[in-house]
Amino acid sequence: MEDGRRSVLVLTNLADVTTDIVLRILAARRVPVVRLDPGADLHAGASLSATYCTGVQRGALRTPSRGLDLGRVRSVWVRRPSPYAGPPGLETQDRKFAAKQASWGAGGILASLPGAHYVNHPWNNRAAEHKPAQLAAAQRFGFLVPDTLITDVASEAREFTATQISGVVYKPLWNTPYRVAGRPHSVWVREVREQEITDAVSVCPHLFQARVDKSFDVRVTAVGHRVFGARIDSPDLDWRRRQNLMRCGPVDVPEAVRVSVLAYLTHFRLVYGAFDLAVTRDGAWYFLECNPNGQWAWQPPSITDAVAHALADQLEKGSEQ
Repeated sequence: MEDGRRSVLVLTNLADVTTDIVLRILAARRVPVVRLDPGADLHAGASLSATYCTGVQRGALRTPSRGLDLGRVRSVWVRRPSPYAGPPGLETQDRKFAAKQASWGAGGILASLPGAHYVNHPWNNRAAEHKPAQLAAAQRFGFLVPDTLITDVASEAREFTATQISGVVYKPLWNTPYRVAGRPHSVWVREVREQEITDAVSVCPHLFQARVDKSFDVRVTAVGHRVFGARIDSPDLDWRRRQNLMRCGPVDVPEAVRVSVLAYLTHFRLVYGAFDLAVTRDGAWYFLECNPNGQWAWQPPSITDAVAHALADQLEKGSEQ
């Protein structure tokens, strides 16, 4: 078969409308695409099989509308697939067992397709999601990094907070689902004072970081070797809290920051990354974090379109360099 007939496999949930932007570009280029939400579709008529023998690996994905030879996948775009939850209707223990088997079985098959180009590989995504690893890599590759303490010792947290002239913010190490009075509750980045820190810190590690006296925020979206900057002006410390109040427009990314971004991606073996930075009044760009699978379609149309085409280029080219 010709390489042009090899498919792009997109792993995401049905409600992920951001994916549709890229899929329209691939359709215009006549690149075949198979969309799958393995956590849901494998309980709704889809099936997945793989065979491993000495010198041979083959597999097949079958959906109600088509079949896909897993050896003929040019690229895999790991967007926002649903969690593996197990088949509905099973008892709790059996459903948990089935969910884990699916995660390790189906998830393992889809993460091990021979010759496929991953954007990003799910295991690389997971490694790059740990904030301590992010901060260590950011320091190593030339980013400015705010003074940061991760601890479960309250006295250390209070001492750290007392020594930071510009103040300190708290941010969760992972965006864990949380409910207050039965309703979903988001834990935003917020300022914290020394007297607020109690011995409850000992329950788990907490991240305390020197507050950057910023003039504005920047989202740097990187796809391969292409880097797109968006300036964000918001009245909030955490601009994600009330996005309806923020203003956003293109901004040039300094060459030194661009070099650091690309080195960071290489270190974590990522094709895509969404970097959040804070820029001070004297023009210093501080690394805050990088989401290896961050949203991007909320940015101005010119940036959204450029990112979509850059992603389509990656998926179309596959593993060929």
